Amino acid sequence: MVRRTKRYALADTAQQIVGGFLLAGPFVVTEEVWGLASNMRWYHVGLTLALVAAIGYGALYRADDDRDPEREAEVAGVPIRFVSLMGVSFGAVLILAVAFRAPQTFAANLGLDLDGIGLVCFTLKATSVGAVFSVVGAATADSVF
Repeated sequence: MVRRTKRYALADTAQQIVGGFLLAGPFVVTEEVWGLASNMRWYHVGLTLALVAAIGYGALYRADDDRDPEREAEVAGVPIRFVSLMGVSFGAVLILAVAFRAPQTFAANLGLDLDGIGLVCFTLKATSVGAVFSVVGAATADSVF
């Protein structure tokens, strides 16, 4: 039996964008996410990044039998579909956070007096939390459509 595998196409990234933004939106504007981020250390961020990558890889290649990472085009040995998924997952959260002015708003609400670098770090921490949800939406949209 010959097994056909889904090949990556630009339309897959478009689907990921829809799913990623759909699930990222509610979490970008939630004070609990920003409160968590304010208390995170960099090892928490690293663990969160690993979690997002594991969820994304599992959703793309373990939950969907039609995909084989060995047969997909790669960038530096990593499947393009996975690279796209990670970019969309983190990018959707970051774009929405900046568009809604969430970092400044929640820093003020939480009583954080942050300089420019501190605000960037705060934003990146919250982005890693939001990406946990965004990756689920992005991977699901990629798999379903």
